Amino acid sequence: MLEKSILHLDLDTFFVSCERLLNPKLNGKPIIIGGTTGRGVVASCSYEARAFGVRSAMSMKLARMICPEAIVIKGNSGIYSKFSNHVSEIIKENAPLFEKASVDEFYIDITGMDRFYGCQKWSSELRSKLLKETHLPISFALSVNKTVSKIGTQQAKPNGFLQIESGREKSFLAPLSLMEIPVVGEKTYELLSSMGIKYIKTVQKMPIRLMQAALGANGISIWEKCQGIDRAPVIPYHHRKSIGIERTFEHDTIDMVKLNSILVAMAENLAFQLRNGNKLTACVTVKIRYADLSYVTKQRRLPYTASDSTLIETSKDLFKSVYDKRMMIRLIGLRYSNLVEGGYQINLLEDTVEMVNLHQAMDHLRKRFGQDAVKRAIALGSRNIGRVNPFNGEPPMIPAHRRA
Repeated sequence: MLEKSILHLDLDTFFVSCERLLNPKLNGKPIIIGGTTGRGVVASCSYEARAFGVRSAMSMKLARMICPEAIVIKGNSGIYSKFSNHVSEIIKENAPLFEKASVDEFYIDITGMDRFYGCQKWSSELRSKLLKETHLPISFALSVNKTVSKIGTQQAKPNGFLQIESGREKSFLAPLSLMEIPVVGEKTYELLSSMGIKYIKTVQKMPIRLMQAALGANGISIWEKCQGIDRAPVIPYHHRKSIGIERTFEHDTIDMVKLNSILVAMAENLAFQLRNGNKLTACVTVKIRYADLSYVTKQRRLPYTASDSTLIETSKDLFKSVYDKRMMIRLIGLRYSNLVEGGYQINLLEDTVEMVNLHQAMDHLRKRFGQDAVKRAIALGSRNIGRVNPFNGEPPMIPAHRRA
């Protein structure tokens, strides 16, 4: 049986890098991308901002306090998706098997490449091609499994490459903090730290039964990963099956004019993304989170469509059917799922030539000037409608807690 060769690729400070490609004046400056209101959080930040202590998922209020000279950008999911898809296409053309773990992170299985070409040489040439064609900084790591490669990439940043040869997994991991293990979150780390366990090398010396006693099945997983063991396969890349947007409000609200405006803008935005990606949807889901953090969702199936009018009316009907008018709303979300390839078919009973031409003209303007270049009058008050976030756990277009 061939020993695995798994390559992990990570686009460094991806959102920031995209913004800098579009505006070179941002080079060398502290950049923060994320929500710009009091409830907003940092989605991404440049290394210059990190030097001040800014980190992803930090509140924007705190980030601005510790780095007041930072340039704050709301970000654009459409632009980031376009860059990400470009990278995906290049990898698809060259890699035998790859997994897109998120908008800026990839795993590639190149097992057996050493027989014909050499894994390190192939990886270096792919990296060079990506750098040349996308101009995005990229870090790589190569090892026998996904966990070690992912951790290796973090050590190789920024814009570097690292190979962990077979047999060196444990010695490579030993001096690192337990926080480097992907399945170790803050609470788990705090618990282990209280037991005097802060470094991977400590777990490596422990019997597996002690980790199991402390953390159950998760303890076994952590112990194995600390030993450099990871049997998870690279899952072949597939197209997303749903797409959605959420909007968290600065202040909880029951303003129906505002809510209706935002819901229409969401539906319109997602419908454009469907048409732009040659997709159709057969299921609409509305989500409401109330001020007490409870939430409700409701979905409706419908014939495959990418029509603005159909999707807007369905979204509004679903919202009306689930909204409890006695409670303040903290967040609303909209999702289109059951996506398939296909262009929108004209409805001979409802669509007119003028309406079809109007929609085509609006889409043309959005593609040329941005997705917010043109919208219905009712949606003009929506401003930034939120973050694209597939609700079903698929890799999001913006994998961060961006708030409007």
